[in-house]
Amino acid sequence: MTPPDSSVVHRFLASPNHGERVGALRPSLLILHYTGMREGDAALERLADPAAEVSCHYFVSEAGEVVQMVPESRRAWHAGKAIWEGVEDINSRSIGIEIANPGHDWGYRNFPAVQMAAVRALCADIVARHGVAPEHVLGHSDVAPLRKADPGEKFDWAGLAADGVGLFVPPSPVTGGRFFSPGEAGQPIAALQAMFSLYGYGIDVTGTYDALTEAVVRAFQRHFRQTRVDGICDASTIETLRALIIAKGGRGGSGRGAGV
Repeated sequence: MTPPDSSVVHRFLASPNHGERVGALRPSLLILHYTGMREGDAALERLADPAAEVSCHYFVSEAGEVVQMVPESRRAWHAGKAIWEGVEDINSRSIGIEIANPGHDWGYRNFPAVQMAAVRALCADIVARHGVAPEHVLGHSDVAPLRKADPGEKFDWAGLAADGVGLFVPPSPVTGGRFFSPGEAGQPIAALQAMFSLYGYGIDVTGTYDALTEAVVRAFQRHFRQTRVDGICDASTIETLRALIIAKGGRGGSGRGAGV
């Protein structure tokens, strides 16, 4: 029997879907997902199915059971095509946690308190053992904004940060004022894209509010400004982004940003 890597694991259900980590001795990212299927049991079966060619290191049920599926030393197949801080092989750099929830396509609902408690305990353990930086605790939508929306705007990122996991700042209130929206172009849009890139998002500085820019804004809002997720970069979104860049810089990262 394979011993679990984390003391909070309830059982080990081996998935065959994994490989060697490429060019990375230890994971430096923690990626959180929702399963996006009607039933958690079905999602667990799929993650262990060799034909599905997907997996994760950990699965957390709605009842709070923590199941390990892939050893942390191995490269699980959870992120797909993704990018963060210019690095594209996210699977080799990360540990992936799948959290049972139907997701936006099947009746997205709140994450039960017992499930969130299990997620927080698991994340805290992983972060402590691997030294994962707060700004490297991310959602699937952060690293794949054009494809993914998970774990979504109902996930309690603030509660996770209160336990010392992840970088989070109080979101700026939605009050109206200046905003940017799809189709706009010019230097302010380029500056906005540069700010998102500086934080870590995989976005090109084109000067045009294109589909990728809209997707990045939505992903950011789902994680950091959850009260309104619309893909429109309003003053609240910009102010929250600026505060996060400052907080990241204060931790020793680059604090250089473009003004918007």
